[in-house]
Amino acid sequence: MVRAGEVGGVLDEILQRLADFREKSLRLKKQILGAMIYPTAVICVAGGILAGILTYIVPKFKQMFVELDVTLPTMTLMLITMSDFVKNSWYWGLAAIFGFFLFIKAVGATSGGRYIIDKIKLRLPLFGTIINKAVIARFTRTLGTLVAFGVPILEALNITKDTAGNMVISKAIGHVHDSIREGESIAEPLAQSKICDDMVVNMIDVGEETGDLDKMLLKIADQYDEDVDVAVAGMTHLIEPLMIIILGVCVGFIVISLFLPLIKLMNSLGGS
Repeated sequence: MVRAGEVGGVLDEILQRLADFREKSLRLKKQILGAMIYPTAVICVAGGILAGILTYIVPKFKQMFVELDVTLPTMTLMLITMSDFVKNSWYWGLAAIFGFFLFIKAVGATSGGRYIIDKIKLRLPLFGTIINKAVIARFTRTLGTLVAFGVPILEALNITKDTAGNMVISKAIGHVHDSIREGESIAEPLAQSKICDDMVVNMIDVGEETGDLDKMLLKIADQYDEDVDVAVAGMTHLIEPLMIIILGVCVGFIVISLFLPLIKLMNSLGGS
C-alpha cells in the first residue's frame, strides 16, 4: 500500500488510511481481550474452588461412605472417580492440556493445518461469527482502500489475500483473483466462495456496475465493524449468565452426589 501511495503521489493519504485501519484493528482486539478478562478470572477462581472440593472434601465423604458400607448411586461414583483423578493423577490432566496446545501449534505451523484451524475458527459457536465479520471487514477495507487509490484490482486482491489474517478467506480471495483474471466480475466468484453473505455480494455487484466499488467496499467494512462491536458486547452479556448456569450445574451435581447416599442411609435407618 505504501508502494502504491508513492507511485500515485498520495502517500500521505495512504499512511492516514493505514493508521485508521490499525487503530480499528487494535480497538477490536482490546475489546475482545477486555471482554474475556472477567470470564477468565471467574473461571480460574471457580476452577480452584472446585478442585479444592474434589481434593479435600469429597475424599472425606468417600471415607465416611466406606465406613458406613453404603451402596453408592451412579452420580456419587462418578464424583468419587473425578475426585480420585484430580487428587492422584492431576499431572496427567495438565500434561494432556499442554500436549494438546503443542499439537495445535505444530499443526498450525503447516499450511494445511493452518487452513483447518482457521476453518474451525469460523465455525466456532459465538466466536465464529465475530471472527468472520472481523476478517471480512479487514478484507473489504483493505481492498476498498487500494482500489480508491488506483491500485489495479488484481494487484489489490493479491495484497488483500496476504493480509486477510485467515487462510480460508485468503484462499477464497485467491479464487476471486483467478476468476477476474479470466474475465469474470468480483461478485460472482465471491458469491460462489460463500465467505460473504448475500448483502455483501450484492453491494459489491452494485459497486462494480456503478463504478463506485471502493465506496461500497468501505461501506461494507464500516457496517461489519459496527456488527463486530455489537457482537462483542452481546458475547460479553451472554457469557456471564452462561458461566453462572455452568457453575450452578457443577455445584448442584456435587451437592446432589454427596447427599444422595446420606438420604438413602437415613431412609434405611428410618425403615428399620
